[in-house]
Amino acid sequence: MSAWLKDETTLQAGGAAPHAVDIFALLRDQTGAQAAQVTAAGAAWLAGASAYPRSTLAQWEERPAAPGVLPCGSQFDIVNVPALFGRRMLERLWAEGPGTGPVAVNRGRMLLFAAPGTAQRLPSLLAWEEWGSGGGEQSRTPRGEVPPMLCHGTGDAVTVPPLTCPSDGSGPRWLVAPDTRNPWLPGPDVLLWACVRVSRSRTTQGAGHSIFPRADQGANVYDVTRRR
Repeated sequence: MSAWLKDETTLQAGGAAPHAVDIFALLRDQTGAQAAQVTAAGAAWLAGASAYPRSTLAQWEERPAAPGVLPCGSQFDIVNVPALFGRRMLERLWAEGPGTGPVAVNRGRMLLFAAPGTAQRLPSLLAWEEWGSGGGEQSRTPRGEVPPMLCHGTGDAVTVPPLTCPSDGSGPRWLVAPDTRNPWLPGPDVLLWACVRVSRSRTTQGAGHSIFPRADQGANVYDVTRRR
């Protein structure tokens, strides 16, 4: 991953501006970027969710350590789950599934960036699964309940972590930061699969090798070798 390398193609759509926003110059020489570091292309993708991408980038240039607010429904939807359940979902997605798109945490909740339309479809799919309409052998497997989750789509807005997050900060932060202009985002079927796998598992804690660090390590960087 790049460490906020300048993206020469940022916001080329609609014609070049006399003075292009150069927020990336702030951290161009930073080293040691990891999965929790937003790249130039990732910042441009996030700004694209706004009605005024260039103004959004300009605001981030002035306050790169401040959280932002972005609308859902165009670039992405957000699936908002309790942190522990979200960690288990991510373990399943990375170990057995296709991986994830960007992921953030805020106030004890995990925010999974999902494909547009997920917020509308996922609750219905979960309700369908809850009543056992899926049929098949797996529907007879004992499982726990899926905890309450919030799905943010068209008409909603969410707080996203700052572009630069201090390692010891307690506010919103990235677990898997956006690093491309066209990130792969899981849809409702993938997230349903992860929810069901976690809820059916009776041996999630302490079983097998976890991609997550122990709580006392204070790390927020994960294995991204399976990332799309």
